[in-house]
Amino acid sequence: MFSYYFTLAIRSLTRNIVLTVLMISAVGVGIGASMTTLTVFRAMAKDPIPGKSHQLFAVQIDNWGPQPGRANYKDNLQPQISYPDTQGFMNARAAYRQAAMYSTGFAVTPANADLHPFIVTGRATYSDFFPMFNVPFRFGGPWSPADDRDKSEVVVIGASLNDKLFGGANSVGKTVNLSDHNYRIVGVLDKWQPEPRFYDLNTNHFAESEMAFIPFTRAIESHVGNWGNNSCNSDTQEDGFEGHLRSECVWLQFWAELPTAADVQKYRVWLDNYASEQKRLGRFHWPNHTSVRDVREWLAYQHVVDDNVKILVLVSFSFLLVCLLNAMGLMLAKIMGRAADIGVRRALGADRGAIFTQCLIEAGVVGVAGGLLGLGLTSLGLLGLRSLLSESVGRLTDFSVGDVIIAVLLAVMATTVAGLYPTWRAAQVQPAWQLKAQ
Repeated sequence: MFSYYFTLAIRSLTRNIVLTVLMISAVGVGIGASMTTLTVFRAMAKDPIPGKSHQLFAVQIDNWGPQPGRANYKDNLQPQISYPDTQGFMNARAAYRQAAMYSTGFAVTPANADLHPFIVTGRATYSDFFPMFNVPFRFGGPWSPADDRDKSEVVVIGASLNDKLFGGANSVGKTVNLSDHNYRIVGVLDKWQPEPRFYDLNTNHFAESEMAFIPFTRAIESHVGNWGNNSCNSDTQEDGFEGHLRSECVWLQFWAELPTAADVQKYRVWLDNYASEQKRLGRFHWPNHTSVRDVREWLAYQHVVDDNVKILVLVSFSFLLVCLLNAMGLMLAKIMGRAADIGVRRALGADRGAIFTQCLIEAGVVGVAGGLLGLGLTSLGLLGLRSLLSESVGRLTDFSVGDVIIAVLLAVMATTVAGLYPTWRAAQVQPAWQLKAQ
């Protein structure tokens, strides 16, 4: 029966090509505009580490206290922490896994004389970083906790750096010169690009993953500089790298893996006790103020998805609604223009249900065609965004299979809903009236 109604719908649509094209165009333009913004929004708001985001927590502690006359952070909590606090956290081992870290970079001097030295981004962290964030390896693996304790000169490099230096071969055991220091390669990452880069939102949220990871302890020992944000609560700081370590400047990120709700609660109690201990030691002189937020809470707290993007999505879907209202008007005009044909079908025995089904399928056909047109317009829109945005943000404009399915379903559902009223009007046609008018 469906094939019969589908054939009738196609015949009806081909009788008035201009009106059909206008309906499909209205739906397609609305779908194209809404899906372009929705694709970018979904990419920015997606879970960067599915299945584990509720077990990973960014840790915050107020080590500044009230600061009259200074701009406060959200909740009066800094998004990063100080070096003394990272050492207190790491030494306590209160979490299942934990890692302090900071952004850095290196000048790479290739062993191959044909290659010129170049700069790569890096990260100083602990060995727990890799299993905690499900980092995949192509060769080798992370360094050991013993390497953290021994401040070993070891490194994990990214796949693209391995391709450039070693032609993609297994380089585990070889050395690489980073800023005039030789590091032994213990692992090579496979493709890994969390978006957004949730573990460090103090720089570009959608920057590429770092190309060289070294032990945090080795970086501190070698005075490897910080390439990320650095904030201090006093204009009088001790000079030099060692003075910076003793200061209350916040420049480090700290993440803890807490597998269960009981672990989270236990860690919160421990963190509050830690702050109380700092008060007893005379370091803090204000009420305890701490926080642990999981990945999704952290992304919302840091406003990774800009409010302007949310507004743009609402505007684009409002435009889709206008397009659908136009399509509904065109459908109504088309169906009312066929009132005589519908009256004849009713007189020949077709009930209202048959007329309703036929017209609804016709609206669905318009929706599918409009959805396909919308896909093409969305692709053009995303292509235009790629030319305007930076390369890191431009990656968000990839159109996935899921986006294709959403676009087509949205078009069919929206057009079907928009066609309900014209279809209902068609089913109300009285055959006697139409036959009298002939």
